[in-house]
This record gives sequence, structure tokens and C-alpha cells, in this order.
Amino acid sequence: MTDELSTVSEDDLHAYADGFLSEADRARVEQWLERHTARAEEVRQWQGQATELRAMFSSYARSDERDRALLSGTSGRDAAASGDRWTLRLGRRIAAGVLLFAAGALTGLYAPHIFAPERSEQVAQVTESLPRQAQSAFLIYASEVRHAVEVGPDQQTHLATWLGKRLDHPLNIPDLSKLGFSLVGGRLLPVNGKAGALFMYEDPSGQRLTVLLGRNPDNRETSFRIDSSGGVETFYWIDGSIGYAVTGEVPRELLQQVADECYRQFENAGEVKS
Repeated sequence: MTDELSTVSEDDLHAYADGFLSEADRARVEQWLERHTARAEEVRQWQGQATELRAMFSSYARSDERDRALLSGTSGRDAAASGDRWTLRLGRRIAAGVLLFAAGALTGLYAPHIFAPERSEQVAQVTESLPRQAQSAFLIYASEVRHAVEVGPDQQTHLATWLGKRLDHPLNIPDLSKLGFSLVGGRLLPVNGKAGALFMYEDPSGQRLTVLLGRNPDNRETSFRIDSSGGVETFYWIDGSIGYAVTGEVPRELLQQVADECYRQFENAGEVKS
């Protein structure tokens, strides 16, 4: 398989950032970005900038049925008849931009949400802030010796039931023993202003990692994402009504194994409960 830049075009990257790719193309681009970390960071910045722009203009968002007409073939034929093809192309781009802003559409991890700007802002907030909140929780609690958790590993059933009720979502606590990590315990904490859960694990050397769960207001799904900050790395994803984030200062390969195992156990538990 060639590893040249041409395998993923600039248009592919922009379509990926805007959430317009199919599942297969998105997976292809994500694999390419894993091997091109500089471009991956650039794409992440595009997504962040788009979110900031939407937040700035959200109070002016409006929608009109005529917005869609701007993108129809009728307006295209009129422009073509005038012989101004450049104006046609530019007009379509402007019309598309107006429509997306007016609809409060999401970029990056979600497809556009037409005519629902407030809902879209909620989803963008969850997506952008999940890894940051996970990293903050890790830095605050993983260094604690006596008060790292509220409920210890000897009360796993109580811990899962209690946090599950607060999240209004059945929970099981992942068993990471085969990867060398044992449960330290868990705690309740806020995630985007709602009840969230944090499970903490450590290996025999005392190295710790955390698994954070928070509500996803729009029930949309994402594949695995990676976020790094100051040596702390986070694998995160959204599955149905819950967003998940696995955070630690361990090798990325090990952290990904932990994330894969957590995903598998959460998924299996959901299938059993359903």
C-alpha cells in the first residue's frame, strides 16, 4: 500500500473534518492520519476552529426554505445561461456555507444537523470537551493517594449500580486484569454539567489510568479518536447515549489496547442487557 500524500487528497481531509465521508472513506482517512500526525493535528485544528466559528455566529443562525433552492439545479442553469461559470461555482460555495451556518451544522465527528443549531452546539460541546475533561480528571485524581476514588474495589456492585443510576444508563465495570491493571475504584463527577462516572485502575508499579463516561445528548456515534496534551493521552469515542474516554500516561499502544478492551466489554454488556 502506498504511503504517499496523494493517497488522501486535500478534499478528502476537508470532507473528513466536515463529517461528509462515508464510513469506509472515513476509516481510510483515519488510518492515513494515524501515520501522518502533523496532518492529523492540522485537521483537529480545523475542527476546533469550525466549532469556535459556529459558537460565535450561533445567535444569528436563521433558516429559510429558499436556502435549499440556492443549491438546486434551477439556479445553476440560470447562472450557466448567463455564461458566468465562475460565478456559478462561487455562488454554490457561498450558498452551501450559508446553509450550513444557518442550520447550525456540525463539522468533524458528526454529520450536519439541519434546522437544529442549539442541538448541534450541544453535540459539538460534548465532542470537543470530552477528552479535555477526561485529561483534567486524570491529572486531578490519579495523583491522589488516599482520596483518589469515592468507592473502592471491594464494592464494585454498589459502584456500578450507583453510577449507573446517576447516568441513567446500566453500567458494568471493565475488567482490565489481563492487561495488568486492577480496579482502584470509582467516583461521581460532572461531565458537561451532568452526572458522569470515573473508574480508576493501576498496574503493579502504581501507574494509573482512568475511564470516564458522560452523557451524549444527541445519541450519535463516533469511531475511536486520539487526543494528546502534555504527555497525557486519551482515546475517546461515543456510542449511543454515552461518551467514553480512556486516559493515561502510558504508551499509546497499551492505552489503545485498554480502550479496545473497554469498548468490547461495554458493548457486550449492552447486548446482554438489551
